[in-house]
Amino acid sequence: MSAPRAELSPSLQDQVPSEARIRPIQQWWALSGRGAVKVFRNGEFIFAFVSPVFLAVCFYLPLSSLMNVYGLNYGQFLMPIIVLQSVGFVASSAAMRSAFWETMGINNRFRVLPMPGTVPMLARLTTNGLLLLVSLLCATAACLVIGWRPMGGVAGTVTMYAVALVVGLLIALLADGIGLIAGSPQATSQALMLPTLILGMMSTGFVPVSQFPEWIQPFVRNQPISQFVNVMRASDAGALTIEILTPTLWWCVGMFVTAVLLLQFWSRKVRG
Repeated sequence: MSAPRAELSPSLQDQVPSEARIRPIQQWWALSGRGAVKVFRNGEFIFAFVSPVFLAVCFYLPLSSLMNVYGLNYGQFLMPIIVLQSVGFVASSAAMRSAFWETMGINNRFRVLPMPGTVPMLARLTTNGLLLLVSLLCATAACLVIGWRPMGGVAGTVTMYAVALVVGLLIALLADGIGLIAGSPQATSQALMLPTLILGMMSTGFVPVSQFPEWIQPFVRNQPISQFVNVMRASDAGALTIEILTPTLWWCVGMFVTAVLLLQFWSRKVRG
C-alpha cells in the first residue's frame, strides 16, 4: 500500500499524478461548504433575519408618523439603510470569523498544507457572500412589510441590489482583514462597533440631511453610508446619474485598496 500523501517527500510529491492531487478549487469548495454549515449551526442565519426586522420595527414605528408630516413615505425612505445595516451585520460576522480562525490557529495549519494562501480567504469570502444573500433577502422582506415597493423598474431594482451586494462584499473583505490583524474576537468587536454605530446614525439613512445641525451636515452628506444610501435611493427611483454614482465608486475603490493592504500586512506579519 502506498504511503499517505502527507508523508511523501517533496521529490516524491512531484511524481504524484496531477489527477491524484487536490486542486485549489476543490479545497475552496470544501472549506466554503464547511463554512456554510457552521454558519447555519451557529444560528447566524437566524440573526440575519432578526437584525433587519429589529431595525425596521425600532425606527419605522416611532418615526413614520413624524416623517409623514414632511411628506416622506418613511418605509420607502428607510429601505436603503435597513439593507446596509444588514450588510453591517455580515461584516461583523466576517471579522469575527477571521479573528476566530486566527485565534484558534486554523490559519497556521493551512499554511503547512499544500494549499495556496488565497484559498482560505476566498472560502471565508464565499461564506460571507452566502450570509450576505440571506441578509439581503431578509431585509427585503422586512422592508416590504413596512411599505417599501420597488419604484425604479427592473433596471433600477437590479442596480440597487447590485450596489448593495458589491458594497457588502467589499465591507466583508475589509472586515476579514481587520479580524485577522486584530487577532481576537473581543478586539475585533470593539474595532467595528463604534465606527459602524457612528456612520450609521450620522447618515442620511434615517432622516434627511436637513434635520442635522448645520455644522455637521457636510460630514453627514459626504460620508460613505450616506453616499451608498443616495445611490440606492436614486436607483430605486429610476433617477441614478453618474454624478450620484461617482462618490460611491471612489469609496468602493478605497475599501478594496484598504482591504488588500490589510491582508498583505497580515501576510507579511505571519511570515516574519
